[in-house]
Amino acid sequence: MKSRHLQMISFGSAIGTGLFLGSGASIQQAGPSVVLAFAIGGFIIYLIMRMLGEMAVEHPVSGSFSAYARHYIGPRAGFITGWNWWFTTIVVGMLELTAAGTIMDFWFPELPHWVTALVTLLVVTAINLVHVGAFAEAEFWLSFIKVAALILMIVVGAAIVLGLTPEPALGMKNITENGGIFPNGAVGVLFSLVAVIFAFGGIESIGTAAGETQDPAKTLPNAINSVIWRILIFYIGGMSIIVLLAPWNQLDTATSPFVRALTTIGISGAATGLNLIVLVAALSVFNTMTFSGTRMLRDLSLGGQAPPFFSATTKKGVPLRALLFNAGLMGTAVLLNYLFEGKLLMVFIAIIVGAELISWSAIAIAHWKFRKEYAIKGKSSAYRAPLFPIANMLCLAFFAMIVVLMAFLPDYRMGVVALPLWILLLGVIWAGKQAHEKRQTTN
Repeated sequence: MKSRHLQMISFGSAIGTGLFLGSGASIQQAGPSVVLAFAIGGFIIYLIMRMLGEMAVEHPVSGSFSAYARHYIGPRAGFITGWNWWFTTIVVGMLELTAAGTIMDFWFPELPHWVTALVTLLVVTAINLVHVGAFAEAEFWLSFIKVAALILMIVVGAAIVLGLTPEPALGMKNITENGGIFPNGAVGVLFSLVAVIFAFGGIESIGTAAGETQDPAKTLPNAINSVIWRILIFYIGGMSIIVLLAPWNQLDTATSPFVRALTTIGISGAATGLNLIVLVAALSVFNTMTFSGTRMLRDLSLGGQAPPFFSATTKKGVPLRALLFNAGLMGTAVLLNYLFEGKLLMVFIAIIVGAELISWSAIAIAHWKFRKEYAIKGKSSAYRAPLFPIANMLCLAFFAMIVVLMAFLPDYRMGVVALPLWILLLGVIWAGKQAHEKRQTTN
């Protein structure tokens, strides 16, 4: 994987369904103050990415935060973190397959969602069957398209707001005339953080590419440093334009708020084009999850935490068995969309938020242990994360708050229930694995 691949993948890794489609839920909660919510969430995620970046520069491995949790926290933590991220990639993949069908409703409302899901699954799996270069090149262009489109959307939207087009300037009226910046008060901002955090999901997947990157000591810091610009431009900039273009209370959760905003101001042609970009974004994230989940499963296998069967690769370095196994699991979304069309998005989102919190918490804890180990050895890393250890404590407290907030939101309660059950299940499997290995050693 070349530097240009990693740079573009880092730009596009989290620009997907969460931002283009799921952000409608956060707008409904907070109104125009959703911009503040994205700034808060963005700050927390930036801190997490700097922690991950520091460890990845020192130890560039494909297993990423699973390997770091295994080394710095313990084998059980590594087992839980690795399998949790693998699980996350599967569920996110299923979400993107489902979202693709929802996005296609814009043009073909009669087209069954399972058909779109099946075609997407087959195309992306075929790309990943070639070699890492094929994935990287495909993701480079998919990310380039959605990044360019989002920047164009922000520029055109700003022109409309400022009156630089033939139409009269929109100005600030969509904020001032609909309850102000905080229509639902501080509570609205607080609860919107749950959907906001979902929008950032997957941003840490860049870590799993570290082991297959040229000159990681140089390319990884550049990619991680770009996170702050992504947050400022794409998330905060994008949300600012959306709430300025259209009344926040007309942006429902069934359609992309970006597409809805353009339709509301009468630019239906641009809305059609943007909906195509939303589809590209879903394909892009599905492509990244296919790659990342496959590498994580192989890393678990190499670390003795998954069957050795999954460690094999082709002559071109493709973990074929892991890839086909993951594709089969994600492909169950085809059947689920056939049986429960239109009822799956929020179920997947609630589960994903809980799983992401495990991954991010593991990064914060592993980084804490990493710094302590380096301090004892008198070593200093080349790419240090800021505000240690305050940043680690702040991030962990923030994630705990998100779990509490999820319990108050009906759409997310499934995630609160699934989170401890999932950790317990992984813990039981780990205990069983250890007991089995001990019996084998004794015999």
